[in-house]
Amino acid sequence: MPRQNPHRPFTPDPVQMALAPSVSGNAINGLGETAARPARVVYWAPNPDDIPHGAMQRWFYTVDPDAAPIAAARAERQVILNAPLADLAGPPVERPPEEWTAALTRFVVEGICEKTGVAVMDQAWVYEGQSIAQSRVIVLGVQHDFDAISTAPEAVAGGEVIRQYGRAAGAAKAVASWLRQQGWAAEPVTGPMAGKLLLIPPALACGFGELGKHGSIIDAEMGSSFRLSAVLTNAPFAPTPPESHGIDDFCASCRICEDACPPMAIASEKQTVRAARKWYVDFDRCLPFFNQTNGCAICIAVCPWSRPGVGLNLAAKLARRAARVQGSAADATTQADAP
Repeated sequence: MPRQNPHRPFTPDPVQMALAPSVSGNAINGLGETAARPARVVYWAPNPDDIPHGAMQRWFYTVDPDAAPIAAARAERQVILNAPLADLAGPPVERPPEEWTAALTRFVVEGICEKTGVAVMDQAWVYEGQSIAQSRVIVLGVQHDFDAISTAPEAVAGGEVIRQYGRAAGAAKAVASWLRQQGWAAEPVTGPMAGKLLLIPPALACGFGELGKHGSIIDAEMGSSFRLSAVLTNAPFAPTPPESHGIDDFCASCRICEDACPPMAIASEKQTVRAARKWYVDFDRCLPFFNQTNGCAICIAVCPWSRPGVGLNLAAKLARRAARVQGSAADATTQADAP
C-alpha cells in the first residue's frame, strides 16, 4: 500500500490559475502527436512574453521570494552567470579525440561537476526556430545534496535546486573557458532558462542513464538528483556511449514517484510525444504545484535511485538479473535445438 500523500488533495491557487492560457502545455509539448517535429519552448523562456505560459512563469517569482534559501541561492547563481568567459586564444590546440574527452576528467576530479559526457550534435535536439552549427555537445552533471533535496517541497529544497543550477552554469563556463584558452570556440548552455538546446536528449545519448517515469533522467550513480548544463563546440571530442542499467523496466513496475506526486501528474504508462513513445509528466497538472512550491522536486527526492549509495547497487542487481534471464533463454534455446 502506498503511503498517504500529505500534499493531497491539491488545490491550485486561483490567482495563479487565472493566468493560465487557453492552450494546454501538453499540446505545446506534442502529447499525442504521431509525427516528429522540433520541440517548442513551453516554460522558462528568457522572455516570458514569448510563450503562452509566460504570465504563470512571472507569477512563479512572486512565491515567497524573500525565503532565505531561495534568495541566497539566486544571489550566488547570479554571480556565476555574470562571470565572463576566457578570451579566445589561437591557434587551436590539436589532440586526438580520445585525449580531448579524457581531459574532461579534471573537472570531475576538481569538484567542478560530478559527471561528463560527449555527444555528436543531433539537430533533433534543437528547439524550434533555433539553429546550432557546432558538431559536439559536452554534457555536465552536478549532484544535489541529498539531505537538502529531501526536504522538498520546502524552500530549502528549492534553494538547493537553484544552487545546483548555479554550479552547473559554473561548470559549463569553466569547460567553455578552458576550450577557448585552447583555441577552440565554445558556448556554454545553462538552465533552467530555455536556450537553443534540449539538455535531456544529448545527456541520454552520451551516458547519463535512462529517462525515468517522472520525466527526469535516472543515472546509475546520481539517481535523479542532479542538474545538467552543456557546452557547444567544434573541438573534436570522442563521443561517449549511452548507458543502460534496466532502469526503464524498473520504472515500469515502480510507483514511488507516481504515488508521491501531489497533483497526480505522473502517468503509470508511457505516452506518445512527437512520435516517440516515452515517459511523460502531465504539464498542466504539474505546473501549478511546481509554481506554488518554488520548484517542488518531490519526485526526484523520493526516487529510490537518488538515495546515496543505492543506485550503483541497484544497477548491479538488475545486471545480474538480466544475465540470469539471458542465460535461461540461452539454455532453453539449446535444449530446443538438441536432437
